[in-house]
Amino acid sequence: MDIYPAIDLRGGKVVRLTRGDYDVMTTYSDSPLETARGFLNSGATHLHVVDLDGAREGAPRNREAIAAAASVGGLFVEVGGGIRTEARIADYLSLGVRRVILGSAAVNNFPWLCEMVKKYGDAVAVGVDAKDGKVAISGWEEKTTLDAMDFCRRLSDVGVSTVIYTDISKDGALSGTNLDAYRALSEIDVDIIASGGISFEREITALRDIGVSGAIVGKAIYEGLLSLPRVLALAGGDAP
Repeated sequence: MDIYPAIDLRGGKVVRLTRGDYDVMTTYSDSPLETARGFLNSGATHLHVVDLDGAREGAPRNREAIAAAASVGGLFVEVGGGIRTEARIADYLSLGVRRVILGSAAVNNFPWLCEMVKKYGDAVAVGVDAKDGKVAISGWEEKTTLDAMDFCRRLSDVGVSTVIYTDISKDGALSGTNLDAYRALSEIDVDIIASGGISFEREITALRDIGVSGAIVGKAIYEGLLSLPRVLALAGGDAP
């Protein structure tokens, strides 16, 4: 199981929200580049980056910071937040980003999503953010009527290879993740990356055993609740 330490960007800084609330935010660093280098030095091979401003406003706002993170050699970087045009997909990939994550655009323009998946293949993933079991969009601030699990099945049917699934109620709360959701998602023929609230070592091993392809760990690392080297060892089955 791959581990993706997370860099959430707002105003060029590394921050974390609590349960997706833009008014409950903690700033951890002024340098996304140094944060990415720190993760690499701790043994990370993957990195999850989100442009929070872009997700909320519908257009990318932290390109310079994303370019800096993508410039760190040795990291598979995936990026989401406000990606709603093919030009932006192409631009991020040109920076060295390995995978882009479509969220609101995947919901609001499903035919376009299908077109991008056909053209870019595995370089396009979809972020499914669930609030009370329904898909949320626009920086998690708008809840749709789409059932999140059904939407994941639909994504699998059209050839999406990777889904990043977040239970918003768990994100940034340091109270644990929604393991039941990932057990259900493991039945769908798509690579699942778990996101939201992962806070304990036992969750890393549980997710690994469920068979998800990856797990995103953010606030628990920044707050010292989890050690990144230890998490990497657990994810690889190299630690008791």
